[in-house]
Amino acid sequence: MSSVSPHLCSLPPLSLYIHVPWCVRKCPYCDFNSHAHSGELPEQAYLAALLSDLEHEALRVHGRPIETVFIGGGTPSLMSPEFFRDLFRGLGQRLTFTDDAEITLEANPGTVEQGRFLGFREAGINRLSIGIQSFDPVQLRTLGRIHDADAAHRAVEAALAAGFNNFNLDLMHGLPGQTPEAAVADLEAALAWRPPHLSWYQLTLEPNTEFYSRPPVLPDDDRLSDIYDAGAKTLRDGGYTDYEVSAWSRPGKASRHNLNYWRFGDYLALGAGAHGKTTHRDGTVERYWKTRQPEAYLNRIGNYVAGTQLVSHDELPLEYMMNVLRLSEGVPETMYTELTGLPLDSIAAILQRLRTENLLHPGRIQATEQGKRYLNSLLERFL
Repeated sequence: MSSVSPHLCSLPPLSLYIHVPWCVRKCPYCDFNSHAHSGELPEQAYLAALLSDLEHEALRVHGRPIETVFIGGGTPSLMSPEFFRDLFRGLGQRLTFTDDAEITLEANPGTVEQGRFLGFREAGINRLSIGIQSFDPVQLRTLGRIHDADAAHRAVEAALAAGFNNFNLDLMHGLPGQTPEAAVADLEAALAWRPPHLSWYQLTLEPNTEFYSRPPVLPDDDRLSDIYDAGAKTLRDGGYTDYEVSAWSRPGKASRHNLNYWRFGDYLALGAGAHGKTTHRDGTVERYWKTRQPEAYLNRIGNYVAGTQLVSHDELPLEYMMNVLRLSEGVPETMYTELTGLPLDSIAAILQRLRTENLLHPGRIQATEQGKRYLNSLLERFL
């Protein structure tokens, strides 16, 4: 699209993603890099592998501070507080963190209790993301979850008792046979805890999952629309704003880690199957991913990167728009040049046409309501 070579005056904010690949049982809808594991987890071996991996990752940083950390999986809360204490000690010796770094751990009900949450806090974790998915006992069995509704409530109670006043609850909608009333009941059960943040996303059938090979009957498009409308009203009436496609928060409580993704920031990757993105001064954007299988990762010698992809200058506009247009408020136009190194006038004609067609708001890179409905068509303009 553009023959202009980008040049960045400053590099984007930097986050860190850490992947823990093990879980108690693989859920039938899950397409993440997660592997069921019974017995004792190889904590010390995985800690050594992560820190060895970091020796190579640190070369990408050049002194840039880490502003947010997200530990995902799998089920990271299966690991002991001592594992995270030692991990963050090792990270702190090799990386610089901002004083107010947001550090999130994914936790599943049924794998934690108050004492364990206290240990996570003492290790340096200051935000939790609790994977509930539903409070409906029938849906929990259908989804293959290892917890029941009572365990979900106990997990939130334990998190609050351990001092976590910043947390997210994960819920799904569009579940098999779900009605709008049932979806709202799930949301109301979650909102009773007044979570600062709530992820509310639609169940989709992803390749290489049990649900994909043996699909359940999901609500049709009309029912999905009714579910979303009823749920969105419940959330807005409760004081929540959808700052991103499936992320809702109370004022000032949006996930900073999520925002860095969608604002086209950088993120280092540690752990089996983790994905990262780094930007260089010449505007080159590199996406990369780590060795996927846990055993192969544990036994890796040298560089843990399994593959890389350079984003060409011509691809940068689309890559950028695919991220920032997920945000309800979009971003200021000036951020385009700041984060891609490309001049805004290289896409000015496209932006103007999209505004003429009422797909983008004036003065910002922000989709209108009509633009959100036709987002794929909107993005194709940047191919």
